[in-house]
Amino acid sequence: MAEVKIWYDQEGDYLEVIFEDSPATLEEVGDDIFERRALDGPVVGFAVFNFSRHDRNALTLPLPITILTNSAA
Repeated sequence: MAEVKIWYDQEGDYLEVIFEDSPATLEEVGDDIFERRALDGPVVGFAVFNFSRHDRNALTLPLPITILTNSAA
């Protein structure tokens, strides 16, 4: 199974979740919410700035996340 990395910086109020550790860019998809995209396009994570200020009741749950694994591993 692929390793998912979750990092929260309380002082910076920044949350990042990484599904695949590869060179990537951040593309804003909402207020302080960014997709982490690999250079060839797929989403490999996400980041939320000002995490504690976001209204968790307004989140759409469950979050639609698909984790692809290499079945040969």
